[in-house]
Amino acid sequence: MTPRLLVIAGSDSSAGAGLQADLKTAQLFGVYAQTVVTAVTVQDTMGVKAVHPVPPQIVRAQIEAALGDIGADMVKLGMLGNGAIAAAVADSLKGAKLPLVLDPVMTAKGGAPLLDGTAAQVMKERLLPLALLVTPNLPEAEALVGIAPRDEAQAAAAARKFAALGVANVLFKGGHGEDDMVRDFLVEKGVVTLFAAPRRHSRHTHGTGCTLATAIACGLARGKSLAKAVGEAHAYVQAAIRSAPGLGSGHGPLNHAVRPI
Repeated sequence: MTPRLLVIAGSDSSAGAGLQADLKTAQLFGVYAQTVVTAVTVQDTMGVKAVHPVPPQIVRAQIEAALGDIGADMVKLGMLGNGAIAAAVADSLKGAKLPLVLDPVMTAKGGAPLLDGTAAQVMKERLLPLALLVTPNLPEAEALVGIAPRDEAQAAAAARKFAALGVANVLFKGGHGEDDMVRDFLVEKGVVTLFAAPRRHSRHTHGTGCTLATAIACGLARGKSLAKAVGEAHAYVQAAIRSAPGLGSGHGPLNHAVRPI
């Protein structure tokens, strides 16, 4: 059977991030993705212009429709927006008992907030404990547990704080670092694995977090180990940045059509 992924996230009108990036990534990895829209954003490569949250009851109905018919092998969770939507998602997923990759989307690439304080609290208390893997970038890790890990020791310390929130596995993304290497630290049940690549000083990095989390979820849906899925997703995103089409005047999209490594 074709692997099935349920993506719960916001829509990006520029198609570089959000559900549009998720769909393109899943298609490339040979995974069938269904979508649950949590918010409609108005954005281009210069930034987010507006956000329109979807009513929580419609979010929940979308999840029920997706799981009630086609079903899913994995869930990828992205933008939540507000507390009511986060609670609706938590209510729907609690009984589903499906493996979840959670990308704690808190701000857009240009800095616009995409998660309010109530939603962040719901995520910490009700959604993080459901996740097989959480994929924070450095600012998100600092916001959630007070540590922005830039080395192995800091990653281990931050992972222990995530473990106290009920999270067994964390991937700390190093895209916001400042040195010449991008260092992503996977902490899987206490064991730290480094995934590193030369940093490309490119403005065409819109949607890297969405794309990475979805690529990992696709690998897991296809039966890969967590470390293997993360490694392949890391290589894919780096290749997608290197071959980005150069669109837009700001943070441009990746090349989601690049073949996985």
